[in-house]
Amino acid sequence: MGIESSCDETAAAVVRRGTETLSNVVASQIATHAPYGGVVPELASREHLRNIVPVVRAAVAEAGITLQDLDAIAVTEGPGLAGALLVGITYTKSLAYALGKPLIAVNHLEGHIHAVLLEQAQLAQDSLPLPALALVVSGGHTHLYLTRRNGESWHYRNVGHTVDDAAGEAFDKVAKLLGLGYPGGPWIDALAPHGNPRAVPFSFAQIKPKAHRKEAHGDDWDRQFRFSFSGIKTAVLRYVQTHDLFASIGARRMRLNEISDARPPDALALCDEETLNLIASFQRAVVDDLRRKTFQAAEVFDAASILVSGGVAANRELRVRFTAEAAERNVPIAFPSLALSTDNAAMVAAAAWPKLLDHEYATADLSAEPSLALGR
Repeated sequence: MGIESSCDETAAAVVRRGTETLSNVVASQIATHAPYGGVVPELASREHLRNIVPVVRAAVAEAGITLQDLDAIAVTEGPGLAGALLVGITYTKSLAYALGKPLIAVNHLEGHIHAVLLEQAQLAQDSLPLPALALVVSGGHTHLYLTRRNGESWHYRNVGHTVDDAAGEAFDKVAKLLGLGYPGGPWIDALAPHGNPRAVPFSFAQIKPKAHRKEAHGDDWDRQFRFSFSGIKTAVLRYVQTHDLFASIGARRMRLNEISDARPPDALALCDEETLNLIASFQRAVVDDLRRKTFQAAEVFDAASILVSGGVAANRELRVRFTAEAAERNVPIAFPSLALSTDNAAMVAAAAWPKLLDHEYATADLSAEPSLALGR
């Protein structure tokens, strides 16, 4: 069983042998945090406390097993919100102790990578050729990992990362700025096709590396594959200021607040052409930056395949543009289903399976690691 509580989703899942999902239950907190336009840590912890027992019971019932049937119980150790992580860890430690089952700690980022590997196995598709370059892109993370396998163990080398905002965080903040709903990614994704993605010429400052091929090392490649999304967020704000869009944003926010359970289609009629062009241009710029650096890194490090995971991996334009470039370069690429793109516990259980085979168990002093890194 896997248990996940790193941010604002309380989740539990039962996965057999790391390849077959028997259950995957998620309790979302979107309605709790939507009025604030972002996750409120204290509220997240409270909701985890309220949800974790019924979620685990539901996962066990859906899987058609008993708790004693489990071989081990895995939990997200980090990264994430400290209070939220502690709810899952404390509960899982108690459950594992009471049942006499091994306790396994899982890195949340590794879980996202295994979300793709899990579904590849379930679809009986050929395994992705290794090494794979994994882009983990979500509201809290934008990382590139060179992923290899050694026996049952998986090894990760961090070859790129954001220096400030994650891509998903930029989506959320821009959506909030424009008077749209939370989480912002689905709203931007739904509205962008109605605008002109070339209307606003956003750009990203590039660090000029000295080396461009696989001989690159140290600071050279590190500079080459750094991401930064705070600048484009500020550029959107400047555009709103210089084009005097605040009045229309305020009116749109007020109208959407009056709609019970407002959805992205409700916002379409409330957005003029200029706003839709701004949204489309913002999304195109972010997707282009992610695409360019991911495929450059795949070439530099001789990756045999690419996998993309995390909440932003659900973005339709990202999937289309990444798939097209992968086909052009003849590089295999894989994404998780929409259900496994966002935080879930099936990915935690899948990532724990190799650790179970290697007897890589957590000790009784396991605690939350909010800034836990993956790889070197």
